[in-house]
Amino acid sequence: MIRSTFLAIRGLPYNVGMTPPRFYCPAPLRPGTTLDLPEAQARHACRVLRLREGDALTLFDGRGGEYRGRIVSAGRARVCVDVLAWLDCERESHLPVTLIQALQTGDKMDATVQKAVELGVARIVPVRSHRSVLRLDGERAARRVAHWRAVVAAACEQCGRNRLPVVEEITDLDAWLTQRPMSPASAELPALRLCLSPAADAALSTLMPPAPGRCVDLLIGAEGGLDAEEMALAADAGFRAVRLGPRVLRTETAGMAAVAAIQALWGDWASGCAA
Repeated sequence: MIRSTFLAIRGLPYNVGMTPPRFYCPAPLRPGTTLDLPEAQARHACRVLRLREGDALTLFDGRGGEYRGRIVSAGRARVCVDVLAWLDCERESHLPVTLIQALQTGDKMDATVQKAVELGVARIVPVRSHRSVLRLDGERAARRVAHWRAVVAAACEQCGRNRLPVVEEITDLDAWLTQRPMSPASAELPALRLCLSPAADAALSTLMPPAPGRCVDLLIGAEGGLDAEEMALAADAGFRAVRLGPRVLRTETAGMAAVAAIQALWGDWASGCAA
């Protein structure tokens, strides 16, 4: 991806001798049809990647699998594509992970969402915690969630996923813990619920692997972590405190390190499926 971006900056066609670029198209796709790329994707294809008529690309609609495509015509704001063969290609982890992430300041939340997608997280629940510096309500919250969903789509384009992880609406962590929601992927088996704490007695690596069909709920605090009241509520909701190692991790590091460790211990990294 770095080499591809470098060539695009230098003004060379993106897909010369390279894997065709991927584009998310939310409308249902079907081989043998012709469609226009969404506006944002069309601008990126023309102005950044400099794609032209006849160039190959890959399309996906978030419902599974991907489609070969070829550009019929390309203008400054419109790219028309022929949808060709469907490929039964999936890159989802067999271990669904829900990341319950306390709101982070600055660009940290964007980076967390992006990296969570790359690491295979299936669902992201942004929550307001007692120590969250960032406070989002009403229209501001709705705009930010819409932005994070766009980040998810872009991350899927980059990393090869064909199913979009869900980003839920922002909610208060206390309310979320009190309601004790069941993760959608664990209708039959309760989720293995974990939260990070440097003071925890158990290390993540010492836990037994979750049973097949069981998912993982991972709770990460904001800057400063979870306070004592939130830790007690989390324990009542079935969360077990675990530690990763001897060092205290920042909020933007903790969740990604934990998800990577979970995938390496029990997920698709453990089975040798990672790139």
